[in-house]
Amino acid sequence: MSAARDSEAPAGSPAGTPADSPAAVAAGLPGRPCSAAAALHVVGEKWALLAVREIFFGNHRFEAIARNTGAPRDRLAARLRSLEQADVVERRPYNERPPRHEYHLTESGRALAPVIRALLDWGDRWVREDRPVVMVHEPDAPERHAHEPDAVEPGTGADGRGRHAHDLDAAWVCRTCGQEIAMNTLSVDVRAPGWDRAGPVPAG
Repeated sequence: MSAARDSEAPAGSPAGTPADSPAAVAAGLPGRPCSAAAALHVVGEKWALLAVREIFFGNHRFEAIARNTGAPRDRLAARLRSLEQADVVERRPYNERPPRHEYHLTESGRALAPVIRALLDWGDRWVREDRPVVMVHEPDAPERHAHEPDAVEPGTGADGRGRHAHDLDAAWVCRTCGQEIAMNTLSVDVRAPGWDRAGPVPAG
């Protein structure tokens, strides 16, 4: 057994958490305990999120991911390994001799779809002057990709859009009342022991 697994998980980790698990690593991060920081520790590096984007777009093989992200091959391989260790992606064999694998999103990887969508929106609005990639809703499209739930389908129109494709808007919706919420109705509920919104609470 490795030394990492023999060591104790950082304070704040759930009982029985392996020392090298994402939860244990997140508990040992410096600064404010925060799920955003924990998520960025897993997927915050540029090549990691771009790899997730490509798999989400339906490109599962290393060559395609490397080509479409522009990532150096050694760094991309390292990012894919770390994403696999964090259970964001999984490898599936597609060739036995020589052995070859494809990369697919796990349940937690598929849950990053709204993150990719939000980054596309932000880039369209604040960085680029065009919209090079557009995700749309096609309400009249048949049920698709049941065999491949971790990837979106290509658009059906010549410009990548169907005739009845609808643009999307990201929205925050209250889980309790179902209302779409505005920024000025939000508050921050800090639940980490020893912290408030301003930072660490002085002892005593």
